[in-house]
Amino acid sequence: MNTATKRYLREFIYSMIAYVLTLIPSIIAVNSLRDYPFAPARALVALTPVVPVAFMVYFFIRYLNNIDELQQRIQLMSIGFAAGTTGLLTFSYGFLENVGFPRISLLWVFPIMILLWGLGQAYISRRYQ
Repeated sequence: MNTATKRYLREFIYSMIAYVLTLIPSIIAVNSLRDYPFAPARALVALTPVVPVAFMVYFFIRYLNNIDELQQRIQLMSIGFAAGTTGLLTFSYGFLENVGFPRISLLWVFPIMILLWGLGQAYISRRYQ
């Protein structure tokens, strides 16, 4: 494992820990403020877990700048696969909602994209071995 990957994994783990440490109190605080349907403080508290995720995105972009061209190509193809497939899936499901399928929260789009990125990365990486 090269130094860029080690650094990224360390930063990712710290960001993930920060995410979990902000997510749980955020959910508890938002639930305790239910009597105030629209309070700016409630909205800010609800968005606190986004801050560590924003750092994850920043660290990932920095990681992409520090890896070699082949790894960048693999990442680009994986991200392209994930974005295109997520778009196709969510677009298709939107039409299914019009015929009675249950509504799905937008909260699921990012995890689906990350899952598909990982699957795409595993498949595309094997092509270069």
